[in-house]
Amino acid sequence: MKVLVCGATGFIGRNMAERFAGHKDWDVVGIHHKRPPFDHPGLTWIEGDLTNPRDIERCLDGVDVVIQAAATTSGSKDIVTRPFIHVTDNAVMNSLLFRAAFERQVKHVLFFSCTVMYPSREIPLKEEDFDANAAMHSRYFGVGHTKLYIEKMCEFFSQIGKTRFTAIRHSNIYGPHDKFDLERSHVFGATVTKVLTARNGRITVWGTGEEARDLLYVDDLADFVEAAITYQRTPYALYNCGSGQAVSIKDLVHQIVQASGQALRIEHDLTQPTIKTSLSLDCSKAERELGWTVKTPLQEGIARTIQWWRAHPPTAH
Repeated sequence: MKVLVCGATGFIGRNMAERFAGHKDWDVVGIHHKRPPFDHPGLTWIEGDLTNPRDIERCLDGVDVVIQAAATTSGSKDIVTRPFIHVTDNAVMNSLLFRAAFERQVKHVLFFSCTVMYPSREIPLKEEDFDANAAMHSRYFGVGHTKLYIEKMCEFFSQIGKTRFTAIRHSNIYGPHDKFDLERSHVFGATVTKVLTARNGRITVWGTGEEARDLLYVDDLADFVEAAITYQRTPYALYNCGSGQAVSIKDLVHQIVQASGQALRIEHDLTQPTIKTSLSLDCSKAERELGWTVKTPLQEGIARTIQWWRAHPPTAH
């Protein structure tokens, strides 16, 4: 089976490519574009711009499964100050990719969606808890509706062709190869970098830390992808994929500091953007239909990520 990983030089894509390149029955090909490819046993490369239809056609030659991890992404600062960057390119590349997969009768396409369309809630949310008539958080309006549009494209093409589609509403993913620079990273990667490069015995955290996130280690996401490829039987399926628990940013920072072995004072910069929401996912549908469950506790995931960070020079981040 030939498996194409789009965005294979990014955080999620690289973890998928490295994980599945060792699969004995899969021929794994990674797409690279703006970043150079990396060496990994069992992984081959092809250069392609997924906003270019000709490149997409070339990349899909002989492909059975597409893992679509290519996207324009960023951290909370861009979500607040430049929300438009998440809309145009993502809509264009997925529209072209899905149409080409449909026309070539690719067997399976897996798309990484997100959870920003869900409302803030204290209890875990199921897939059907999204209400299209409810107002979405203003800072998530662009990216949230773009993801919903792409999910509907998955469903549309699954109804008119032979390609099976999976839309994955995953929670906040963390682990090796994440963005760890302070300009582009999400809260987990940014906090790890702040803690491990701390000077003067203190770190500064954006906002109050009251917001809570569902955090999933990237290996668990890879397990989910493999389970969906193996066990999904319906033409289209939408799944939540998360840990099922909401962890406050304040608590997360304390856990990362503790795991680092350092004694640091935590200060809060209240002038920086904070998106005050609480979210966790009910993933019982994925457990019921795919047999998928979370394997990595947060404390273990934090420790493994810190170990990986320390094994790589800061310039690599």
